[in-house]
Amino acid sequence: MLKRQQSDGPVALKIKNRDARRMWLDRQGLARTPTGPLDLLQIITDLGFVQLDTIRNVTRAHHHILWSRNQNYREPMLNNLLANERTVFEHFTHDASVLPMEFYPVWQRQFRRLGERAGKPKVMAEEDIAAIKGRIAEEGPLSTHAFDTKIIGKKEMWARPPHKRVLDQLWYAGELATSHREKFVKYYDLAERVVPSAYRDIAHSDANQIDWLCKAALDRLGFGTMGEIQRFWAALDAREVRAWADTASHHLVPVELETVGGDWISMVAPPDIETLLSSLPAPTSRLRILSPFDPSVRDRTRLSRLFGFEYRIEIFVPAAKRRWGYYVYPLLERDRFVGRIELKADRKAGLLKVIQIWSEKGIKWTNDRAGKLDAELARLARLINADRVEWHCDRIGR
Repeated sequence: MLKRQQSDGPVALKIKNRDARRMWLDRQGLARTPTGPLDLLQIITDLGFVQLDTIRNVTRAHHHILWSRNQNYREPMLNNLLANERTVFEHFTHDASVLPMEFYPVWQRQFRRLGERAGKPKVMAEEDIAAIKGRIAEEGPLSTHAFDTKIIGKKEMWARPPHKRVLDQLWYAGELATSHREKFVKYYDLAERVVPSAYRDIAHSDANQIDWLCKAALDRLGFGTMGEIQRFWAALDAREVRAWADTASHHLVPVELETVGGDWISMVAPPDIETLLSSLPAPTSRLRILSPFDPSVRDRTRLSRLFGFEYRIEIFVPAAKRRWGYYVYPLLERDRFVGRIELKADRKAGLLKVIQIWSEKGIKWTNDRAGKLDAELARLARLINADRVEWHCDRIGR
C-alpha cells in the first residue's frame, strides 16, 4: 500500500493515489454511509468550518454540505446551533463560514487581520460608527435593514452603503457577532452578548494560534503542501506557514503523493499518518450528489491531482460561455467522481428538476449506477420537502 523512500533528505513516505483519495474522503467525512445518529456540532468540528452561501438553487450550500455527511440533517438545525445553543459562530475563512465556538480563542488573529483590512479606508466618522454600535447595544440584534445610509457615488455591482460597510468592519474585527439569521438575513449583536465568556476570556499568543491553525489544517487535510495548509483557513500568510513548518519539522512526516496521472508531489503529513492510512475504511458504495461548495471539491488543484476531476462552478459565467450549466453538482461514487448533474428545485410545486446530466470519460453508466442516482435524488428531494423528481433531459443508463 505504501513504502518509505530514502533520498538525500529525510525519509519520505510514499502514498499511492488510491490511498490518497480514500484518505481525503475519510478526512472529509465522505467515506462512510451518511446515516445513523446525527451529531451536527461534531461534523462541523471534524470539517473545521462550513462555508455559507446565499444561493438556494436546491438548498443552500451549508445545508447541503452538512446533509452530505448525515442525511438526517434538516435545514433549521444549523441556525439552532448558532442562535440558541451558541455552540458555533460565524466569521470569515476563505469566505463567510460557520465555525465551532470552541475555536473562538484561536480566531483572535483573524479578527485582527480582517478588521484592520476592512477598516481601510474609513467610510464614516468615528461618532457615526459609535452611533451604529450604540443602537445595537440599546435595541438588541439588528440587520442592515435597520439602517438607511445611502451609497455615495456610482452604484456599481458590489457597492454597499456606508452602514453596511461599517457593520461588516465591526463584524470582521470581532466587535460584533452574528446573533442569528432570519431567511438568511444576518442580525448583528455585540460579541459579548453572543459569545460565552468562557471562550472570550481565553487568550493565546499569536505563535500558539499559528501553531494550532497549521496543525488543525493538516489534520483535516491528511497531507498537504505549504500552500494547502495556508489556504485551509485563509487565516495565515505564506511566510507564517513556512516559519511554522521550519520549527515544527520534527513533528511533520515528509510524504510523496502519487497523483492520478502517476506523478509524485512532495508534501507533509501529521505524525499519525501511517496509522490513519492503515485503518482507512472502504468508501461507501452509495452515489453522492455533492454541493459545488463542498470542502472536498473546493481546492480545484487538489481535486484534479487526486481524482482527475476538472470542475468549475459556472454561476458567474455568461450562459453562452458555459461548458456545463448554471449550477452543476459533482457526483461521487466510492472513491471516484463519476459524473455531474444540473438540478433546480421548485419548492412551491414540490419539485426537484433534473436539467442535464453527464458521465465522466471512461465511466459506464450502468442500470445499477442509474438506480443509485435515483435513490440519491429521492433523498435530496426529501431534504427540501419535494414530493417528486422530474427529468427535463434524457436519462442515461436506462
